[in-house]
Amino acid sequence: MHSDPIADLLTRIRNGAQAKLTSVDIPMSKIKLEIVKILEAEGFLKSHEITTESKFPMIKVHIQYDAKRKPILQNIKRVSKPGLRVYRHTDDLKPIRNGLATRILTTSHGVMTDRDARKKGIGGEVLCEVW
Repeated sequence: MHSDPIADLLTRIRNGAQAKLTSVDIPMSKIKLEIVKILEAEGFLKSHEITTESKFPMIKVHIQYDAKRKPILQNIKRVSKPGLRVYRHTDDLKPIRNGLATRILTTSHGVMTDRDARKKGIGGEVLCEVW
């Protein structure tokens, strides 16, 4: 078992996109499901479903591609790690990559994008950056 399930989630999605797979299976957890829902809402993933075929529930993530079969998700990177947590105050959540990248944070109000956190005026732990 990995000590960092979120890094595992991001790696599975990244590898699946590079290998041009239509979908990847990820072991289910509440936080992973929240991250997947945000990636889907932001248009990086096509859809997701929860499968309970095996003993442990899995999230089946369908990867989104453009017309040229290029993954929409160009890069996904873990920011806060178990050994080095990265927290940001609202003032430090400036848009990155000219607003094209999305940060996913876990806040006191749940998991959300940096855009939503700025609107609500709250900071939190930066889980990852996606573009």
